[in-house]
Amino acid sequence: MYERVRARMDTIRVAVIGLGGWGQCHLEAYRSIPNVQIVAICDTREHILQEVGDRFQVHHRYSDSSELLSREDVDLVSVVTSEENRLQIVLQGLNAGKHILVEKPVSIQSEEAKLMLEAAVRNGRHVIPGHILRFEPRYAEIQAAIQRGDLGVPQSMYFKRARTKGMFATYSRTHSAYLSAVHDIDLALWYTESRVKSVRAYGKWVTGADTPDILWGCLEFHNGAIAFLHSNWMTPDEAGIVMNDGIEVIGSKGNAQFDNRGTGLELWDSEGRHTPDLYIHRVRSGYAEGALREQLQYICGCIATGTDPIHTSFTDAIHGIEIAEAIVRSAAEGKEIILSTYK
Repeated sequence: MYERVRARMDTIRVAVIGLGGWGQCHLEAYRSIPNVQIVAICDTREHILQEVGDRFQVHHRYSDSSELLSREDVDLVSVVTSEENRLQIVLQGLNAGKHILVEKPVSIQSEEAKLMLEAAVRNGRHVIPGHILRFEPRYAEIQAAIQRGDLGVPQSMYFKRARTKGMFATYSRTHSAYLSAVHDIDLALWYTESRVKSVRAYGKWVTGADTPDILWGCLEFHNGAIAFLHSNWMTPDEAGIVMNDGIEVIGSKGNAQFDNRGTGLELWDSEGRHTPDLYIHRVRSGYAEGALREQLQYICGCIATGTDPIHTSFTDAIHGIEIAEAIVRSAAEGKEIILSTYK
């Protein structure tokens, strides 16, 4: 894909579009990577734009993403806007010669995701999905064990992803198949190196939101593996546990499993119990650590050396959205959905 520029780059110049909580985490992570310069930021909310710009000392601030993308001194753009606003930004950025990291879900329509990849190929640039768990050491170690042959061929997989009821007020804007289950869909594709041929899903609408509070999905792969996905937004806020996730992979030769309900650290204070995440993104003494920084450092390294970021796969991301679409249909219609395999 990346044939036009192969010379090594000493500094990678980046921009971030979308300055919500996760967009600000991108800025914290970029600031912690050597030889990376944050050139510009963009958000439609003027007060957020000015506050974040001041805090990170970024002078070039835009409320219009088109103006930012017209800059010639930007190599890589993180697109961290809401899902429905990503397509045009990604296409415009690729057409302007930028490499694009688009946060998950890359889209809530597989046809839009295909347009992104086509634009990347046409312009000789990378479009990279924000599938951060490929850089989380525990998930990555399972994939490494599969590649070494320690577990044999994956036969059955179980993924659980639970979040608090309070978070659902924000994230119910998008179906759980795209917001939370898409992480586990990508892991299942990564572990099996296969494509899904059928989907059966079940949803429970507890609070009356448009998206189910509880979601189950069963994926059957062409290579015979099966994966069960469980996503819910039912953890009481008072529990003090923001993430309650788990995984089990049963292979032909061995098994792997862990849960991240506890990080090994609990903080008890006047506000209750807290279990801070220590793996995805954490800032200490102004320095970011965790999977987000590892992901961004990897991408910047690939751009600097003119190599392809093969650790992530946009074709997997496209198929993941096809699977999510099938989960939505299956849960709503109460029937199995047969997929045509995306190459």
